[in-house]
Amino acid sequence: MSIIEKALEKAVEQSSSKEPVQDLASGPGDSALPVDTARRDVETTKKTAETKRVQIQWSHLEEKGMLLPDKANSQMAEEYRIIKRPLLMNAFPEEENGIENANLILVTSSVPGEGKTFTAVNLALSIAMERDKTVLLVDGDVAKPSISQLLGIESEIGLIDLLQHSDMSFSDALLRTDIPNLTVLPAGRQHRHSTEILASDATKRLARELSERYADRIVIFDSPPLLAAAQGSVLASLVGQVVLVIESEITPQHVVQEAIGKLDACDVIGCVLNKTNKGFGFSYYGYGYGYGHYGQQYNQN
Repeated sequence: MSIIEKALEKAVEQSSSKEPVQDLASGPGDSALPVDTARRDVETTKKTAETKRVQIQWSHLEEKGMLLPDKANSQMAEEYRIIKRPLLMNAFPEEENGIENANLILVTSSVPGEGKTFTAVNLALSIAMERDKTVLLVDGDVAKPSISQLLGIESEIGLIDLLQHSDMSFSDALLRTDIPNLTVLPAGRQHRHSTEILASDATKRLARELSERYADRIVIFDSPPLLAAAQGSVLASLVGQVVLVIESEITPQHVVQEAIGKLDACDVIGCVLNKTNKGFGFSYYGYGYGYGHYGQQYNQN
């Protein structure tokens, strides 16, 4: 039974015994509220909590060829297990590994169209399937946000609003999904000075809080392409690990090298080779190599 339900039960019991019901938010010396008022307050609290939960549109994800919970034995699911394992080992090491903010992971690419959002969302879904890990998926591509659209959820406020308004509660910007271990922080309202906002001290404080507040949490940032917008390199300076998505046989090597040059501040850089049709053999798929042809089905970013 939840705390709210217990409070409601207590209010009803006090009513039946004709004892005054104290306001749940009041102190010992404050005046009592009628039972009906207490019930309304409790129900309003419950309703508010419920409205913060959103349902992912799984049919939409299936159309895009995304990783689904009921496909746990698929080749794609196994490939993401290979991708996520070294990331989790770095984030939760058995011994100190010297990686600062290791549980903050940036997923990016060199240029648009390589599949970084596809990879970020699938990685978040895969880690959310872990029994003892929670995932916060942050849409850091504030100029061209797409995570909410991809998941089929509606969002109004998010990261930019949170950074702009110091009096705004962190929980107000979060969207809790119908996957118990997955929460989403949308990009928020677009702003012409988004790069400066992301480069502010507020972002550094937020990153530090995200890294230290929850010991079991992985935070995945979907970032703008490194060579297309300055926000990507700004976010990269705040995380401990970067996953660089590379489009197979399309992105030139010198472009990849230029993008990696913008990641000097990051401790760990791994690569995912996307949109490849070559038969490397199953053991070669994954983090640092590639995860198959699935990325061809979602090309937006």
